[in-house]
Amino acid sequence: MIRHTVAFRLVHPSGSPAEQEFLDAGAALAAIPGVQRFEQLRQTGTKNDFSFGFSMEFADQAAYDAYNVHPVHTAFVAQRWVPEVDDFLELDYQPLG
Repeated sequence: MIRHTVAFRLVHPSGSPAEQEFLDAGAALAAIPGVQRFEQLRQTGTKNDFSFGFSMEFADQAAYDAYNVHPVHTAFVAQRWVPEVDDFLELDYQPLG
């Protein structure tokens, strides 16, 4: 299993329609084959400057690789992520043992 997580901050003002439109568009990632346990998260702590997170799981490396090249994912990255995300941190984990 691979857990893919991104923490990010948008260029849009907090609570703006543009912010919500980005999050609504991001929800489409959940329908990509191989994506499991998709979540959109809002930051509640004060230990970093990221506002949101997307988290999802994949059964294996092949499922994760297929997600990365899926047209819905690549279009979202090109059309929404690149122009609308101010900064991000990507974390990919596998369970120990």
